[in-house]
Amino acid sequence: MNPDPDVAQEAIEYCYDKGWSDGLPVVPVSQPLLDAFLATTARAPEQVIGRSEQFDREVTVELAAINAAMAGCRPEYFPVVLAAWEALTRDRAASGGGWQSTSGPAPMIVVNGPIRSELGFNSGGGVFGPGFRPNATVARAIGLIVRNCYGIQPGVLEQATQGLPGRWSICLAENEEESPWEPLAVTAGLPADTSAVSAMLLRTCEFVDNRHTQDPEQILWDFADTISRTGSLIFADTSAGVVFGPEHAQLLAKAGYSRTDVQDWFVEHCGRSRADLRRAGKNGTGDNGVRHADDSAEDDAVFDRILPSRRQVPVLVAGSRNAAMSMVVRVFGVWSGEAIVVERQR
Repeated sequence: MNPDPDVAQEAIEYCYDKGWSDGLPVVPVSQPLLDAFLATTARAPEQVIGRSEQFDREVTVELAAINAAMAGCRPEYFPVVLAAWEALTRDRAASGGGWQSTSGPAPMIVVNGPIRSELGFNSGGGVFGPGFRPNATVARAIGLIVRNCYGIQPGVLEQATQGLPGRWSICLAENEEESPWEPLAVTAGLPADTSAVSAMLLRTCEFVDNRHTQDPEQILWDFADTISRTGSLIFADTSAGVVFGPEHAQLLAKAGYSRTDVQDWFVEHCGRSRADLRRAGKNGTGDNGVRHADDSAEDDAVFDRILPSRRQVPVLVAGSRNAAMSMVVRVFGVWSGEAIVVERQR
């Protein structure tokens, strides 16, 4: 028997009326559907997996499952949602007031290991865009959990001034097959071939299109210029990662650059002169590290490095070989450096 579209429409409108939607239709959740989600994990439904101290609200496994189902996840995606949520709770910004920031940051969820292909996560062309159910719905599930469990909604508890395009939609699998370097989860300390999730909050993403040269240093300078733009510099130190397309990563590796070599290069070369910062009213820094205009300074020739260490420059590989394009991701806070194993109940 075919589903009755009128009944489905009525259920979807009911969810809208209840305020459970992020603006797009959600999947109404029946008890059998919820049970299918909960059967994929060994965790108890009532287990608390997140808590907002300021609002005295909690996220349980069951509430997370309900929101994952509403987001359009299949039940087998739910262990990835749980791992992504745990990875985000390791992020200092997300565990504090990051969800309410005026920046309106977006979580970037990175999936590594065999589960990428098992569940159909996209790691290739259009990896930041739509078109793949696991990528789209796992990220959306996180957004619905924040909205419905913590009550952080635009105009209510969310304070985003404008917000980030693509918020609640950035979930990508690393292109491990075309990466010349170890997977991000291995960098975080897990064994190779482990299905795992890393996550970090982003302020924004900015593309770097450089198919104009085969010189590795010229390419790195192009990234350094993007990372170092003054508009993004709020504090004395910043954090910016790079999602390299395969061509850029392979070119750098062929020239002898390891992942850590690339990170060290950025730490050394990313920054601006005090003269550049003066023009933008950001040449001074207070005791709290916040930049401000300092008309009395006479140090225009000084070069301010903005990335204190490798930890401020997470590097991974995703996308296809259609053209030499990559993405600078401006990290909100600092990546925790941790990857969470995806634990599944068979």
